Amino acid sequence: MATTNDLKNGLVLNLDGELWAVVEFQHVKPGKGGAFVRTTLKNVLSGKVVDKTFNAGTKVETATVDKRTMQYLYADGEDYVFMDLETFDQIQVPGGTVGEAANYLLPEAEAIVATHEAVPLYIELPTSVILEVTYTEPGLQGDRSTGGNKPATVETGATVQVPLFITTGEKIKVDTRDGRYLGRG
Repeated sequence: MATTNDLKNGLVLNLDGELWAVVEFQHVKPGKGGAFVRTTLKNVLSGKVVDKTFNAGTKVETATVDKRTMQYLYADGEDYVFMDLETFDQIQVPGGTVGEAANYLLPEAEAIVATHEAVPLYIELPTSVILEVTYTEPGLQGDRSTGGNKPATVETGATVQVPLFITTGEKIKVDTRDGRYLGRG
């Protein structure tokens, strides 16, 4: 348990059985009436964002979220198997929890897996990864870096927009947050 005076960004609260991460908070002390705390909360599982106001000093239940660096091993049907690098325990993370991160996940890659009471909540990848282009249309003579983009399929199966001069077999750097091409790997 904590009070609203202890709130900080990133803290996870357990409100009505659901987990909410504090995105933003502001202590407000109006000239008239009691102080209160205005917060922006994001549902950890669904991603829904809501604004909620608490009276100052109100007790709120915090949730313990365990973040560990784990290594991705392999896909098992719809699930993804990760191994804890300290204890070597393996856990299965459902495909829905991995979400878009699956487009940038290679075997043996490291990721941070956040769990609450042994239930995986989400995974965090490094901001960029190096992937090999498995297929793209061949470039033409005269293609320059400012000429435009073309789709390229990378080794994870994802499609990334790359400059016209990129060829099959090259390694490229991709932003894991939005799938943007960042440069040659």
